[in-house]
Amino acid sequence: MSPEAVRLDRIDKRFGAFWCLRQLDLSLRPGSFLFVAGPNGAGKTTLLRLMAGISRPTSGRVLIEGEDPARSGRARRSVGWVSHQAILYENLTAQENLSFFARLYNVGNRSDRVGTALEAAGLASRKDSRVRTFSRGMKQRLALARATLHNPSILLFDEPFTGLDQNAAGALAADLAAEKEKGRTCVLVTHRPEVALNLMSQLLILSGGRVGYLGDWSGGSHDELLEIYGRHI
Repeated sequence: MSPEAVRLDRIDKRFGAFWCLRQLDLSLRPGSFLFVAGPNGAGKTTLLRLMAGISRPTSGRVLIEGEDPARSGRARRSVGWVSHQAILYENLTAQENLSFFARLYNVGNRSDRVGTALEAAGLASRKDSRVRTFSRGMKQRLALARATLHNPSILLFDEPFTGLDQNAAGALAADLAAEKEKGRTCVLVTHRPEVALNLMSQLLILSGGRVGYLGDWSGGSHDELLEIYGRHI
């Protein structure tokens, strides 16, 4: 296995005449927790899509555990994705959703794995309820179960706190901490920096598609984080 969980070398990404990312270099060790901050349009979601293999760079190289996720199925299976969109089938039950994705990911012992995932998400009692009846918080818990069903080593979170009330946001923050404790490499994009304060090991600030700031984070206050952000956007 590559000593780096994620590596991006001199990444450019262009949509038509618009340069979304320019000359971006990034290296993440296994077990790192990267918080990606920046204003709207800075290229944050595009960065995650490149890591997931959903999109390819215009130039440069993306490696997930040493392989190109746009070409390697193994690299793509190493990644789980949670966003503000739950990526669930509303008319299927919670159990049917996870069973479908378990087949898609070719998960072994599917029935047991789905049952364990529902228990861990606190949704076992609602396994036969259709997802359209779930609250926003319940959908996000199920989305996290879906994203981790195939036991990925890397998790990408794109604004997962959008639309959550305080209780649901607190529960999701605890889930992120638990995933970090399991040793997974996590990349979080959110407009709620207070969530990342005690989780992140690295901070990346994007500004106009370029790296405004990239450095290790060993703890600090919310005000300190905002001060760094203000100086580098």
